[in-house]
Amino acid sequence: MSNVSTADPRSELNFHTVPNNLFIAGEWREARRGNRIDVVDPSTGATIGSVADATVADALEAVAAAHGAGPSWAATPPRKRSEILRRCFELMIERKDMLAHLISLENGKAIGDAHSEVIYAAEFFRWFSEEAVRLNGQISTAPSGANKIIVQHQPIGVAVLITPWNFPAAMATRKIAPALAAGCTCVLKPATETPFTAYALAAIYAEAGVPPGVVNVITTDNSGQVVSEMLHDKRVRKLSFTGSTEVGRKLLHEAADTVISCSMELGGNAPFIVFDDADVDAAVEGAMTAKMRNGGAACTAANRFYIQKGIADLFSKKLADRMAGLTVGPGRDPNTNCGPVINAKALTRIQGLVQDATAKGARVLTGGVPLNQEGFYFPPTVLTGVSPDSAITRDEIFGPVVAICTFESEDEVIDAANDTEYGLISYVFTNDLQRGLRVSEKLESGMIGLNRGLASDPAAPFGGVKQSGLGREGAHYGMLEFSETKYIAVTW
Repeated sequence: MSNVSTADPRSELNFHTVPNNLFIAGEWREARRGNRIDVVDPSTGATIGSVADATVADALEAVAAAHGAGPSWAATPPRKRSEILRRCFELMIERKDMLAHLISLENGKAIGDAHSEVIYAAEFFRWFSEEAVRLNGQISTAPSGANKIIVQHQPIGVAVLITPWNFPAAMATRKIAPALAAGCTCVLKPATETPFTAYALAAIYAEAGVPPGVVNVITTDNSGQVVSEMLHDKRVRKLSFTGSTEVGRKLLHEAADTVISCSMELGGNAPFIVFDDADVDAAVEGAMTAKMRNGGAACTAANRFYIQKGIADLFSKKLADRMAGLTVGPGRDPNTNCGPVINAKALTRIQGLVQDATAKGARVLTGGVPLNQEGFYFPPTVLTGVSPDSAITRDEIFGPVVAICTFESEDEVIDAANDTEYGLISYVFTNDLQRGLRVSEKLESGMIGLNRGLASDPAAPFGGVKQSGLGREGAHYGMLEFSETKYIAVTW
C-alpha cells in the first residue's frame, strides 16, 4: 500500500509577487470585462488565487501587439536574439526554486518533479540561443547550369501558442524559445488550471530583454471563441498546440479556413514492451520513470505494458512493490513522490478506467481506489491480466496507473503495440540489441525509448506520427517549424 504524507500542504511562496493579469505589449492589463478565473490547488481543492479572463477583444489586442513588434524582432541580429534567449535561461535557473514551488502549488506536482521541469524548461532557451545563429540557408547550382538556387529561411510571422496544464513551464518554453530564435513573435494561451507559471515566466522574459509585444500571454475561460477569432485573423500565420487529439482535430479545422501552418503535439498511448531477455531490474526502473514522471500525467507516459510471459510475474511483483512504496501527498512536501491529479474530473475518469479493467478480469496488485482525503489523490496502482478490450488500453490514462498485459512472440507484441490511432512514443527493453533496433523500426511511433524510460531532450526532435501530431519540437527542427522557406533563382 502506498504511503500517505500528512505534511501541511501550504506553500511559503509569496503569491503577491506573482503576476495575475494579461501580459500584452509589455504591460500587465486587466481583462476588458474585469472577469477573473479562479485557480485551484489540487492538493487541497482550495482556491489559491485568480487570473484575468481575456475577451476576444483582449486576444486581438495581443495579436496586434505581436504583429506590431514583428518587423523589428525579425530584423534583430541573430546574435542579439541569441543573447536575450541565453539571459532567459540564466534567469530561470537563478529562480528555479521559486518557479518549482509555483508549479507544485498550482499543478500539484511533486517538488522533485517540479525542479526537474524547470531545468528542462530552461534548457530550451539555452539550446535555441545556440540555434538562433544557425538558421542557415544554402546556395547551389541548378542541374541545368542555367541559374543558382538560393534558399533562405525567414520568420513565419505571428504565432499562437496553446499549452496544457501538465508541464506549465516546459510546454511554454518548448514553443516560445524556437519561435523567438527564428525571429517570430507570439501570443501564448496557457491552460487555466496552471496560469501563474506562464505569467511568472513572462516577467522573466521581459527582464531578460525580450522587447514589448514579442511575447504576449493571455488566459481565458472562453478558449473556443477566443482561439477561433485569433486563428481567423489574417495577421496570425502559425499555430502550435499541445493537448488532446480531440481538441487538435478541431483546431486543424479552424486553421484550415485561413491555411495557417500547424504544429500539433497531441495525445499518446505509449506501449512499454519488456522481452524475456531484458534486465528486469533495469526495466522496472525504466517503467518507474516512463510511468511516474509527473504522476503519469504526461503525453509520453507509458500507458500499455506488454511483458513477455516468461518474466511477467516477476516484473509485475517488483513493479508493484516499487509503486506501493511511493509516498502520496501534497507536491510541496519534500517527502512526496506522487502528488494529486489535477482535478475532481480527472480523478473520476481514472477511477472509471480502473473499474472497467477490473470488471473485465484485471487484478489489482496495489492501489485501485481514490484516497479518502481532501484534494484529488489516486494512489499508484498496478493492474495485471488486463483484457485487450479494456478502455484503459485504448484511452490515455494520464494518471499513476500501470496496466499490464502479457505476450508470447515478437510479431504479436508489435501488432498489439501498433493497434492504436496514436503514435507518439514507445518503450522497448531487451538485452538483444539487434532485436531492440528491429522492433524499434517496426513500431509506429515518432520516438522510441530503447532500454530507457526517458527520451525527451531539447536537442532531440520531439513529436509523433498518426494522430499523435504534426511536426517536431526541439532540435534544429523545432526552429524550422517557425520559418518559411524562400527560394530565389538568380544568375551571375
